Amino acid sequence: MSSTVQPVDSATSTGTTNTSNPNDDGMSWWYKWLCKIAGVLGGISCAIAGIWNCVTINPLNIAAGVWMVLNAFVLFLCEVPFCCQFIEFANAVAARADKLRPWQKAFFYCGMAIFPVFLSISFTTLFGNAIAFATGVLYGLASLGKKGEGVGYARLQHQKPGDEEKLTGTTDGLAQ
Repeated sequence: MSSTVQPVDSATSTGTTNTSNPNDDGMSWWYKWLCKIAGVLGGISCAIAGIWNCVTINPLNIAAGVWMVLNAFVLFLCEVPFCCQFIEFANAVAARADKLRPWQKAFFYCGMAIFPVFLSISFTTLFGNAIAFATGVLYGLASLGKKGEGVGYARLQHQKPGDEEKLTGTTDGLAQ
């Protein structure tokens, strides 16, 4: 019966681990909030412009208005599910929407915003869907990732032209 001493890992003793979160999409907290606020404002603009668009005789305007109200509902459902707390499936849809990658949300939101414009191009549909489209653009920019390392780029900018030749081992295009 020999007892072996197990080494204590500092990460487990402090309760923190170095594993990355699989749901982490590389977005900072303020950018996530910016996207959510843009989604809420996009939903409000879609709802107001959609209702205004339905007050007409033209059936394509009515269809575009109904689609815009549907866009507003989907934006509220995905971005702020607590506004839809009396709908049974709201939390399930919001949880599934949170699992989507930013490029998927970008494609979905931009596609939803473009469709009513194709149905009936007018001032109301263009400006009513502009903020919803901008929400998709924000998610699209988030999918590009964080900007590059500034220190490495600054080092490249301050290098002398002769340094590059020394690194590659060539001068005047001839290999040594």
